Amino acid sequence: MKQIAYAFAAAALVAIASVALAPQVAVAAEPAADISGTWTTKFDSQVGEQTYTYTFKVEGGVLTGHAKSNLGEGDIKGTVDGDKVTFVENLNYQGQPLAITYTGQIVSADEISFKRDVAGQGGESFTAKRQG
Repeated sequence: MKQIAYAFAAAALVAIASVALAPQVAVAAEPAADISGTWTTKFDSQVGEQTYTYTFKVEGGVLTGHAKSNLGEGDIKGTVDGDKVTFVENLNYQGQPLAITYTGQIVSADEISFKRDVAGQGGESFTAKRQG
C-alpha cells in the first residue's frame, strides 16, 4: 500500500513541477504600423483652408518627422501603437511657437483619420492620405 501512495505522491510532484516550470506565455503588444512616408490633407480651420504635407518616420513605435502647411512648418514627435497615432507638431506661427496635438487612427495602409487640438483651444478632424 505504501508503494501505491509513493507512486501517487511522485506523480503529483511531477505534475506540479511541470506546471511550475512551464514557460510563461507573454502577450505581446500589437506591433506599430509602418506609416513612414509622405501624407497629405486639406481641411477648413478657424484661420481658413489649410493644406498639409506630413513626412513620417517610424522606428520601434517612435514617430518623428516634419509637418509643412500653407501657414508654416515644424518638426513632429510622437508614437504609433498598433493602429493609434499620436504626435505633437511644434509650429512656428507668425513668429510664435504653437503646439498642435494630433490623435489618429490608421484606417488603412493609405488613410489615417486625425483629430487635432491647437494649443488647447480645440481644432479639426480630417483624413490624411499616403502619397506615392
